[in-house]
Amino acid sequence: MTTYVISVPGTFTGAVPDVTKDRLARALRPADPHRTHLGDEEDLDALSVNDDGTFTMRLTVEADSRAHAEGRAQEVADSALRAAGLDRGSAPLGPTIVTGIDSDV
Repeated sequence: MTTYVISVPGTFTGAVPDVTKDRLARALRPADPHRTHLGDEEDLDALSVNDDGTFTMRLTVEADSRAHAEGRAQEVADSALRAAGLDRGSAPLGPTIVTGIDSDV
């Protein structure tokens, strides 16, 4: 298994209170990129929110391939949105992007 660091971009379609953003960040904690060597070096946060309502979730997932990693990242992102009381209608997600591979090889 390989650890992939994946970025999942999205956009809040309306105003989202800070408490909801905090819940979303907490829901992402198990997939926090700081838990990898790459995340420590790059100082990656699990959730970054911009003033215009766009955001990026940076996740770590274990997978056998890039395709499986991207699919798993979508699952983690969807689950975190639901945990924060959001859905794909209120926070649509863009395509996943592999931004790093943390491997001993």
